[in-house]
Amino acid sequence: MSIEEIKRDLTIPENWDRSGLPSWTYHNKYLLKIEEEELFHKHWQLICHQSDISNIGDFITFDICKERILIVRDKEKKINAFYNLCRHRGSRVIQDKEGSCNAIVCPFHGWVYNLDGSLRGVSKPSSFPSLDKKKFGLKKVECEIWKGFVFIRLGKGPQPTVKTLLAPFSKELSYYKIEEMVPTSKIWSQYSDVNWKSVRDVDNEGYHVAMAHPSLQDLYGKNYFDEPFVNGICKTHASFSGKGGRNWSVKNYKKFTTPAPHIPKFLHKSWNYFGLFPNAVIAVTPESVQFYQEFPISTDKTLLRGGIYRHKKENRKQKVARYLSNRIDNHTVEEDIQLTIWSNESMQSKAFDGFYLSDLEYGVRSHHDHLRQVIPILNSKEEPKGNSIFELNKKMINNN
Repeated sequence: MSIEEIKRDLTIPENWDRSGLPSWTYHNKYLLKIEEEELFHKHWQLICHQSDISNIGDFITFDICKERILIVRDKEKKINAFYNLCRHRGSRVIQDKEGSCNAIVCPFHGWVYNLDGSLRGVSKPSSFPSLDKKKFGLKKVECEIWKGFVFIRLGKGPQPTVKTLLAPFSKELSYYKIEEMVPTSKIWSQYSDVNWKSVRDVDNEGYHVAMAHPSLQDLYGKNYFDEPFVNGICKTHASFSGKGGRNWSVKNYKKFTTPAPHIPKFLHKSWNYFGLFPNAVIAVTPESVQFYQEFPISTDKTLLRGGIYRHKKENRKQKVARYLSNRIDNHTVEEDIQLTIWSNESMQSKAFDGFYLSDLEYGVRSHHDHLRQVIPILNSKEEPKGNSIFELNKKMINNN
C-alpha cells in the first residue's frame, strides 16, 4: 500500500465527550508560552508558495512567535530558510517583508552573506581575530517544499515530513497542479483581537454555515461535509447545490466558473479545504488555491495570514469566476471574524459553562484532542496557579 492510500478512520465515536477546552486555556499567558514552543515552533508552518519567490535573490521574511524567519532563493535557484538573525549582534539581516537582493547585507554593521547563507565578509575584518566563515553563516531552518508550498519547522516535533503527513490528500491535490500556479497578489495579513484557538474553533466546523454564512449556504446548500482531524490532518468537502443562486456573487459565480482543463470532472463544482494541525488550511476551487493560517501575538491578539494563487493560463471567464469567488470568500471571512469575537468573549464570562458540541462540530473536538496530546495540561479543568503550569505539564508528559 502506498502512503497515498493510507486509510483514515473518520468515524465519530458513540457517547463522545461534547465539551471543549476549559475557558482558562484561552487567556492564560503561561500556557501561551508552551503553545508557542510546542505547537508553533515544533510543527510545520506554511510560509509561502514557491512562486512568491520565483527569481534568484527573491525573499520573504516572517516572524513566528518571537522567532524571525527568512526564505530566499539562491543562485542555484534553491529555496533556503534561515533565521533572520545576523551572527554578529543578532540584528535582522533583512528588514523588509519581501523583495529581492544580490546579497544579504546586515543593516547594523554591514556583515555580508551570500544567498545560500554563507558568510561572504565582514566590515573592518582587521578588528576581529581570524574568523572561520563556515562557522558564521546564517543559521538554517528545516524547510520542505510540497506541491509548491514552502513549509518550515523550527524544532523537531511529533510530525513526520510534510509529504508523509499530507499523503492522504496528495492524489486529489495533484489534479490542481498547485506547484505551477502563480500569486494573484502579495501575501495578506491582518490582526484580530481574539485568542488564536477561537479562530480555529470557528473554522473547524460547518454547523454554523447555514445560519452565519448566507453566501456559502447559497453556494453549497446541504452539500457540505467536515472530516475530523485524524493523524494531524482534516478535510472539508463542499459541492455546489443544483440551484442557480440568489446572492449576486453566487449566481454569477456558478454561471462563470470554468475549471482548468487538467481538473477532472468530479472536482468541477466543489470547493475543498484541507486542514493541517495546528493552524493552517489549504483551500482549492476550480479557479484558485489559497492558504490561510493564524499565529498568536498574545493571549488576546492573533495574526491572520494567507495567500491566493491562480492558474498561469487564465481565460476571461476564469478570471471573472475567481473575482466572484473572492467576493464570496471575503464576506465569509468578515462573518467568521465576528463569530470568533463572540466565542472568545464567552471564555471570560462567569456564566459560560463551556462548549456542548453537536455531531456536526466533532472537528472542533478532534482538534482539541490533538492539542491535548501535545500539551496535556489542557486536560486540567482548573487553571494552574501562575507559572506552576510548566512543571505540571512536564509531569503529565512524563506520565503518559
